[in-house]
Amino acid sequence: MRDKVKSCFIYLMNTIQAGKIYSENHPKFKEYIERLYAVLEEILEGRKELTLGIVKGELAWENEIFFNLTQKLGPLIAFLEESRIERIIFQQGLRFEELHGFAVFLARTRRLDKVDEQEYFNLHGIQNIRAGRLRALVKGETPEGAVDEIRIKYENSIQSVSHSLNQVLNEEEIDYLDLRFNVLSLMEDFVGRHQDLLSLVAVKEKDLATFAHLLNVTLLSMFFASKLEFPKDDVLDLGIAALYHDVGKLGISLGILNKRTKLAEQEYVQIRDHPVLGAKILDGYKETLGILPVIVAFEHHVRYDQTGYPKLAYPKKPHPASMMVSICDVYDALALKRSYKKDYPPDKIYEIMNLEKGKMFDPQLLDKFFRFMGIWPVGTIVALSDGRVAIVREVHEADPRGPTVEVIDPQERKEAIDLSKTKELRVTEALNPHGKGKKYLPLIQGSSPPV
Repeated sequence: MRDKVKSCFIYLMNTIQAGKIYSENHPKFKEYIERLYAVLEEILEGRKELTLGIVKGELAWENEIFFNLTQKLGPLIAFLEESRIERIIFQQGLRFEELHGFAVFLARTRRLDKVDEQEYFNLHGIQNIRAGRLRALVKGETPEGAVDEIRIKYENSIQSVSHSLNQVLNEEEIDYLDLRFNVLSLMEDFVGRHQDLLSLVAVKEKDLATFAHLLNVTLLSMFFASKLEFPKDDVLDLGIAALYHDVGKLGISLGILNKRTKLAEQEYVQIRDHPVLGAKILDGYKETLGILPVIVAFEHHVRYDQTGYPKLAYPKKPHPASMMVSICDVYDALALKRSYKKDYPPDKIYEIMNLEKGKMFDPQLLDKFFRFMGIWPVGTIVALSDGRVAIVREVHEADPRGPTVEVIDPQERKEAIDLSKTKELRVTEALNPHGKGKKYLPLIQGSSPPV
């Protein structure tokens, strides 16, 4: 019985992950529901109901806690806690249609306490499943608490990225469904919040800084693809390719990558050839990950004008995915310098990257990227020409230089202003959240000074 319950937890996680990745009528989604239904049928043959729960962050059944499943089923635990689900009860007489409807409900619902699940269950004829809620939010929880939650999520995501990359470097097997689900979760949590992440989180450990950059490039690439109206599957495919695009560099000794003195010729050759190494590593995973990560890893330093590296015997323009990841890679690398001594404000990044239009970058893709991001992205703290300080709240694709801003200082002159509709007011500079802008962070709802 214990093994069947254990299988039930595993199939439940797989079903939720599949439901978030595929449509409700997709054969893959149906396949995972069928597995879950089969084991539930066996269990419910000899008992009236089965209660699966979560106790202090651990999966539980009756009086037993499955401590040994914590690591393997971390995504399920995180999902249940975020959805505020304390227990799920399956009753004898459960029909496949009910389980399918419940799986769709779980996969599509971000927070159970924000919907009327009983109304949904009645509407879809779900009579033999019940879901119990966790306690409501603790009285006194504040936006600062929400900020801490975002920071913790981001830092946990960096660790997850590190784990995914190390699996490949160590030639371990990859759970593709789990990887795809994690990338989807990243997209839901953080896509479109690049500037917020620069303000909220300062990664101090050098080894983690590399993974933070790869996470950011993944998020920016998915944001870019979403704005270009790629189908969701293609957005996730690009996200996975972006995640692994620099795996070849990670395969090189950190001693070489962090070396401050001049590189020896052999060391230089190693770094220059990291796209080839990355493609070779990922070629061993093409049955699992597909061919796109191999292509992007190989091409992300091949320029639009067909120069760059590696040198090609028959030069050709890189794959559009490689060009998109290249833009996001350079953008984030320049943006991350804002946490350190060299300050590249967003308008300076725009100028630097536009110097490479038609050379390093595809001109049309670069123009579209900045139309979507804006010269001053959402979340940027800016000084206005009348001396006030504001935060960018919305970017206008027709006028990337004229965003909508919310004045935050002085507080008695707070207002929202669409700068694309006025010539009297303009942005004069972006204020670094780790420098001049730091003192204004407490004035922004849901913000706090970076750690």
